[in-house]
Amino acid sequence: MGRDKVSLFAQIREDHRQLGLGVRALARRHGVHRRVVREALASPVPAPRKTPVRQAPVLGAVAGLIDAMLREDLDAPRKQRHTSRRIWQRLADEHEVPVSYSYVCRYAGPRRAEIEAEHRAGPGSVAGFVPQAKEPGAEAEVDFGPVSIVLAGEVAACHLFAYRLSFSGKGVHRVFASCAQEAFLEGHVTAFDVTGGVPWRHVRYDNLSPAVAKVLAGRNRTETARWLSFRSWYGFEAFYCEPGIGGAHEKGGVEGEIGRYRRRWMVPVPKVASLAELNARLAEADLADDRRHIEFRAATVAEDFAAEQRFLSPLPGEGFDTGTVLWPRADKFARISVGKCRYSVPARLIGQRVRIRLTANELEVFDGSRRVAVHPRLAASGAEHLDLDHYLEILLRKPGALPGSVPLAQARAAGTFTAAHQQLWDAARARLGDGPGTRTLIEVLLLHRRLPARVGDRGDHRGAGGRDLLAGRGRSRGPQARRRGRRPGRRGPGACRAGRAGAAGGVGDHAAAPRGPAALRRAACPVGDRL
Repeated sequence: MGRDKVSLFAQIREDHRQLGLGVRALARRHGVHRRVVREALASPVPAPRKTPVRQAPVLGAVAGLIDAMLREDLDAPRKQRHTSRRIWQRLADEHEVPVSYSYVCRYAGPRRAEIEAEHRAGPGSVAGFVPQAKEPGAEAEVDFGPVSIVLAGEVAACHLFAYRLSFSGKGVHRVFASCAQEAFLEGHVTAFDVTGGVPWRHVRYDNLSPAVAKVLAGRNRTETARWLSFRSWYGFEAFYCEPGIGGAHEKGGVEGEIGRYRRRWMVPVPKVASLAELNARLAEADLADDRRHIEFRAATVAEDFAAEQRFLSPLPGEGFDTGTVLWPRADKFARISVGKCRYSVPARLIGQRVRIRLTANELEVFDGSRRVAVHPRLAASGAEHLDLDHYLEILLRKPGALPGSVPLAQARAAGTFTAAHQQLWDAARARLGDGPGTRTLIEVLLLHRRLPARVGDRGDHRGAGGRDLLAGRGRSRGPQARRRGRRPGRRGPGACRAGRAGAAGGVGDHAAAPRGPAALRRAACPVGDRL
């Protein structure tokens, strides 16, 4: 007709009221059929246009087969359900039906939604959620989430610990190198200290291995011994969700909290020198995060938490040591193995059992009661952290092992073996040869263990000290070696005693000497500041 049907109906009704025209006259006036006039006078809105139902004899013959395949998908894993192409292939292979693939696509898509809706409408099959009312101080939720950071210039995969009070939404977040039990416990201790109390009913968890040793029937769990001791010390109960994706909604608050917090405070990717620096940032971010409003709540998170805090159970008088004490044996490479990772120890501990304390982000090594090494905790299987200082006594006997050693490569990557070290080493090898020159560098590194870092502040930090050392070494040892019948450059007992005496003496005792200990101290300064 070329006209809008709604406007046409309005004109027909207007002419009928104003002019008193009948059906036949209105039909002639507007050039339409009398059925259209009667429809305009009977209904304010035009009836929707009818779509003719076309017959599809071939598709109609296989509709029942397609429906059966789609009903099988209701109980099949999500990634192993029928696609339209797979249905078309089965119809051709198993039933020899020459149906068009486009027909199968047009039928299977809408029909799948209808079958799923029918299934959901059945008794006990309606999927949905019911809003819950939380009591102040009663519950909290805990979970870990993956996060990537740039740690000391390299991308590292870490784990974000999230603790969320269910009533106020107050959250505490920390990043750890792993989600092992030490990180799990340390995260709880931090969260309890920040919030000033413990939930009086329970804390919700999934079935993570630091807490659950075995999943039993229903809600029953066999808990790990250390986790059971931790819970009993702080006096709270654990609520474990159903295994799998079906139990994720039981702690939906913290599930969504991890994603929200990661997008809000860890984008762009944080660049830090250590995890301690990152966690200090996150502590400040938590305080800033308390000023936000949770959807449909009038008060801020901080205001709700202020009202909730007094309902939390009090903390115990003493804290809980979250570190784990182990006794690994040091191998012939001065390494200990902890959790598929290896760490170096001082060479004098080779072959001995060493007491270590493993925390969430650190590994401490003890010789008796004295702490002799600290390493960052590693998480990747096969990773190792080797400190060059632990191998100096070995390298003094085997200087040829230094150039290609893993500790040297790690020291260079970490920036502790700098251009000043390399300059001294190159000069020593050029003057004395590879072996004696390398020993000279190692002696300087060993000497710094006994000298304060400020000793060489008056010297030249850019190589003059290294030249003084080499000149002093040649002058002091050459004549002594010749008098004793030794080759020049070879260490003798007198030189060792002189070196020890020079190391034990102060700066003023040898200030006028042009060689020996004073030169050693000047050369040690740039090295000692870092190793």
